[in-house]
Amino acid sequence: MRSQSEGRPSEARSRLLTTATRLFYAEGIHAVGIDRIVAEAQVTRATLYRHFPGKEDLVLAYLSEVDRAMRSQADEAIAAGLPAPDTVRALSRSIAQGIHSEGFRGCAFLNAAAEYPAPESPVRQAVLAHRQWFLDTVTELLARIRQSDAEPAARHFVMMRDGAMAAGCLFDPALVCETFLRGVESLLQVYAASDTEPAGA
Repeated sequence: MRSQSEGRPSEARSRLLTTATRLFYAEGIHAVGIDRIVAEAQVTRATLYRHFPGKEDLVLAYLSEVDRAMRSQADEAIAAGLPAPDTVRALSRSIAQGIHSEGFRGCAFLNAAAEYPAPESPVRQAVLAHRQWFLDTVTELLARIRQSDAEPAARHFVMMRDGAMAAGCLFDPALVCETFLRGVESLLQVYAASDTEPAGA
C-alpha cells in the first residue's frame, strides 16, 4: 500500500511538469498561471504545492528538464566517437533538427532569461549555468581540433546557435538552418586551417 500511495504523487508531479513544460515553452512563463497548470494537469492546488512550493520552483524544474534533454543530445553526439569536427557537425545538425520541429518557439533558456532579467534571480542563474555548460562542451570539442583559441571559437559557435534559435521561429526554418550549418562549416574550416599556417605567415 505504501508504494502505491507514493507512486500517485510521483505521477502527479510528472503530469504537472509535463503540463508546465508545454505551456511555459509555447506561451511564456509569466503568461501561464498556476490555476491553468493545475486545471490542465488535473491535480489540486494542494498537490502542486506539495511538489513545487512556488511557481519559481516549477519554472526551475522545467528548465532542469530542458537542460537534461539538451545534455543528452550533446552526449549522444559525443558518444558516437567521431572525429571532433564531425562531432561538432553532428551537434549542429541536432540543433537544426530542433529548429525544424513542430511548435518550435526558440531557445527555452533565452526565452526564460528575457522574462527574468534580474541577475540575482534563481531562474536567471539556472539559465547562465546551462549556457556555461554548453560553452564548455563546445570549447572542449574545438580544443580537440586545436588547443589555442578554442574558447573564442566556441563563443562564435554559441552566438551562431543563438542567432539560429532566435531566427528559427521568425523566418523560414529551412533557410535559417542552412545558413547556420554553412556558418558552422566555415568556422570549422577557418579554425582548423589556422593551425596549419606556418609561423610568421
